[in-house]
Amino acid sequence: MADDLSTDQQPKFADVVLSGGGVKFIGLVGAVVALMDAGYTFKRASGVSAGSVVAAILAAASQGDQLSGEEVRQLALSVPLRKWRDAAPVPFLGPAWGLLRSGSMYRGDFAYDWIRSELKNLGVTTFGDLALNEDHLPEERRYRLAVTVADVTIAQLVRLPWHYRRTYGLDPDEQLVADAVRASMAIPFFYPPVSLTSATGRTSTLVDGGVLTNFPIDSFDRSDGRPPRWPSFGVTVIPRLNEGVEEVMPALKPLRLFEQTSLLESLLTTMLVGHDQTQLSRPWVRARTIEVESSDVGLLDFDIPRKRLEEFYEKGYAAAQEFLSSWDWTEYLDQFRHSRWRLPPSK
Repeated sequence: MADDLSTDQQPKFADVVLSGGGVKFIGLVGAVVALMDAGYTFKRASGVSAGSVVAAILAAASQGDQLSGEEVRQLALSVPLRKWRDAAPVPFLGPAWGLLRSGSMYRGDFAYDWIRSELKNLGVTTFGDLALNEDHLPEERRYRLAVTVADVTIAQLVRLPWHYRRTYGLDPDEQLVADAVRASMAIPFFYPPVSLTSATGRTSTLVDGGVLTNFPIDSFDRSDGRPPRWPSFGVTVIPRLNEGVEEVMPALKPLRLFEQTSLLESLLTTMLVGHDQTQLSRPWVRARTIEVESSDVGLLDFDIPRKRLEEFYEKGYAAAQEFLSSWDWTEYLDQFRHSRWRLPPSK
């Protein structure tokens, strides 16, 4: 799990890992604010797709406690979602034309500009602005943010900024945070992929990390054989496949016109959520995960009324409160970690 602080120190530190979910991101925000209101301070945040947007804002805001829980809520509710569907200026035919012309219904430019602007307001432009002064962490992981992305050129899951130097030969401190978040948001057929050129001149195509894992709960898990120093909470709004794939990504309805593309939609949806349903069946994952029930909110319903957004925010807040009512860090360690992570007696 997370690798940062002793359990008896105040304030209560935690890492947070946020799933993808499109418009459902507001449920993630509700859960995160409930954790903040319960006294938790986030040392690091990890996310994929829409979760990467929330994680980036949290990571930026965590420097000097720039945003209160209420300010995080207001910022989330102010996102101009309708404008994030920036199709070509062809009435009614914009998304279809974009799909045929470039393989994506929307450009993603407005979303990118919004993210870049909000991060700049919080004093963050590059990953160097999110560097952590924590010597006990591996050097490549000394950042407040980790963004999960899929590199389809090398068929690999990458976490940015961790893999900038190792995989691409680039200085992570100089890379734009908004670029990484935009790449993680590149849902196939919805937003165009993002290109990244390595130091050797190879260009990689980056897409939504959700095609490999839509809930990267293990982002901050320790791999050095030592016990976790604090909780690493997961928050997920992943829909359940027993509702049918049509309900998971209704905005991909144009793909259902032909049998071949209908199958493609089913395959895409299974890639986005199938792996993570298996993850959640594991007791040690479920025990630290806040699950926000999301069957009544469409993944790409960018026309959702503000009232519905507020209701789903409250659902996320309530889910986190319920989780915290029975959460016990010591009990979690005893049940799931100490048998595997126990250290030898001190000498």
